Formats: sequence, C-alpha cells, structure tokens
Amino acid sequence: MSYEHEPISPMFRIDVSAESEAGKQSDEDSNALELLNQLVVGQQQQNRLLEELVHQQVAANKQRASELQQWKNSNPDLARSCRQAAETLSRVQTQFLDTMTEEIASSEEHLVEGEYMLNEFVDRFGPRLAHLNGVLQVLAQLGSSDANASS
Repeated sequence: MSYEHEPISPMFRIDVSAESEAGKQSDEDSNALELLNQLVVGQQQQNRLLEELVHQQVAANKQRASELQQWKNSNPDLARSCRQAAETLSRVQTQFLDTMTEEIASSEEHLVEGEYMLNEFVDRFGPRLAHLNGVLQVLAQLGSSDANASS
C-alpha cells in the first residue's frame, strides 16, 4: 500500500517576508474604526436634533393649550355652549353614521360592482361627513373641560 502525498493547502498563512499584510490589515481596521466613529457622531447629532424637535413641539403644544385655556377663561359661557353643541352634534354624527352604514349594507353589491354608484355614494356622504367631523372637532376642543385641556 503506497500513499501518494497530495499537496495540502495551509489553513493559516504566516508571512515572514519583509512586506507583510499586517500593515494593510491595520490600515483597513483603522478605516473601519474611523467610519464607525463617524457613524456614531452622526447618530449623536441626529439624536440632538430629534430632541430639539420634540422640545419645540412640546413647547408649541403647551403654548396652544395655555392660549386655549385663556380663551375658555375669558369666554366661559361660550365654552359651555360649545360643549353642549359638541354633545348634540356627536349624537347627530352617530345617527348620520348609522344611516350611512345602512346605506352601505343595502347597496353593497352596487358599490362594489359599479364605479358610478361608488362615486355617487362618496359625493352624497363624503363632504357632509368631513365637514361634520371638522365642526365637531372644533367644538369639542373649545368646549373641553379644564382637565382635558391640561393633559
């Protein structure tokens, strides 16, 4: 039984020559480290900017809440009227949504199959719903209680 020796490639290469790749590896490591440092600096700047944006938004919200509270204090009767109107409109909105959902259920097939019917439906209910929601939102804000305004 004779064994033939096939050349085996080494798993590790150790370069003992004067020009080693250690210098190249060191340069690649320092480049990667520099890029990582730049990423960290960039992330820190982004975090600072986000914190500033949050502080500005909080300040604007506090100022708005303060102005709204001043208006309510100056117009307590109107604020109460707004609250009552919002409650009434909320009931109206509930009835409107009930009517709208009944319409959808009764004409589901026509709405799905026909673009004309869908357009008619949107034209009929869309603007009214959007305007009602907008008015209700304004009245609810103006008529909200002091506890809701401070939160």
